[in-house]
Amino acid sequence: MNKPLRVAFFPDSFLEINGAAMTSQKLVGYAKKNGYPFLCIHAGRKTEIIQDETVTYLSLKRSPVAIKMDEDLAYDPLFQRHSTRVIRELVKFRPDVLHITGLNDVSITGAYLGWKMQIPVIGSWHTNIHEFAAHRLAKMFSFLPASYVSKITNFAEKKILDGSVLYYKIPKVVLAPNQELIDLLARGTKRKAFLMTRGVDTETFSPAKRTVSDGVFRFGFVGRLRAEKNVRRLVDLEKKLLEAGQVNFKFLIVGEGDERGFLEKNMRFVEVTGFLDGEQLAEAYANMDVFVFPSETETFGNVVQEANASGVPAIVTNQGGPKFIVRHNETGFIAENFDEFVKYSLELINDSEKLAKMKKLARKFAQSRSWDMVFKAVYQAYAETYAIALAEKDIK
Repeated sequence: MNKPLRVAFFPDSFLEINGAAMTSQKLVGYAKKNGYPFLCIHAGRKTEIIQDETVTYLSLKRSPVAIKMDEDLAYDPLFQRHSTRVIRELVKFRPDVLHITGLNDVSITGAYLGWKMQIPVIGSWHTNIHEFAAHRLAKMFSFLPASYVSKITNFAEKKILDGSVLYYKIPKVVLAPNQELIDLLARGTKRKAFLMTRGVDTETFSPAKRTVSDGVFRFGFVGRLRAEKNVRRLVDLEKKLLEAGQVNFKFLIVGEGDERGFLEKNMRFVEVTGFLDGEQLAEAYANMDVFVFPSETETFGNVVQEANASGVPAIVTNQGGPKFIVRHNETGFIAENFDEFVKYSLELINDSEKLAKMKKLARKFAQSRSWDMVFKAVYQAYAETYAIALAEKDIK
C-alpha cells in the first residue's frame, strides 16, 4: 500500500503506570507525529471520544464489577458490553489492521471484533502474566510447605502460559520484546514473529539531572513493589553489604505496592519515595550509582534502559528481558544467582574507576535505542500482517 495503514489499537494497559502502558502511549505518539491515521481504544475513567489530529481516542469506562489486578489495573468481565459502540467506531474508521496486546478485557474485545469484522489482527506480547501469577500465588500460599507451593505455582504458570500462547494464535503476526519470547510464540502459534523492543528518551533521562554529591553510594530500584518484582532480594542484599563491612551506602527505591511496608521495616539504609514521574523520576535515576533489578518476570525492562540513559549501570538477573539489554561487564552485570548480585554490588562500590567507565558505556548504549526505530519496525509488521491477510483473501 502507498497510503499509510489505518491502525486500530486495543492496548491492555494505557493510562496505567507501567512499562506496557508507556510503550503504548509512545506508539500512539509516533503515529500522531507522523500523521498516520490511528484509532486507540482503551479503558478510561469515563466513556468518551477525543480527536487529536490524526489520532482518535475511544475511552471506555469499566463497570463496578471490575476486578483489581494491580495498583491501577483492572479486568472488567462485562467490558464487551461496549462492543456495539466499538463496532460503530471501527466502521467509521475503516482500519486496515487491528493491533491487540495481552489477555485483558480491552484486547480480548479487540480480538473478538477483529474476527467478527474480518480485520487482519497483529498481536504484541507485553507482560509475562504467567510468571506474575506464579509469584503472587507463591506469596499467597507461603504458609504451606515449599514443595506444595512449588507444585501449585508450577501448575498455574504452565496453564496460564499455555492459555496465553493459544490466545496469540488469533493474530496473523506476533510481536515480542525479546528473542526468548519470539522463539516461544513462533513455536507455539506457528505465526510469523518479530522483535518489538523498547526505546528510551535520552533527553529526559540523563546524568545531567543528578543533584547529589554527598559521597553516599546509592543503589537504585524503580518499579512496582510487588512479589513478582522479587523486591525482597533488596533486603537480603543490604544484609550482605553490611556483613561485608559496608556502611556508606543507601537504597533509593522508587515505586508503590504492597511490599513497601516490608522494605521500610526490614531495611536500615533506605529511602522509599513512592511513585515518581517526569523530572522527579529523572532526578531519582540520575542520583543512583548502580541500578539493582532482581525481577525475574520482565518481558523487556524499560527501567533498565532508563537507568542506562541516566548513566547508571545495572545488575540484573539471568531470566527475562533485562539480560538482553545489559552488556555484561560493560554496561552492567547479568547475575546468575543472588551471590553474584552481592559480588557485583561490592565490586562497583570498591572500584570507582570501573564504575565510572560503566556509567559512560551505559549512557552511550542507551543513546542508540531510538523509539522511532522501534515503531518503524512495528509499522513494517503491520504491513506484513495486511499482506498476509490479502494473500489469504481475508479482507472484505
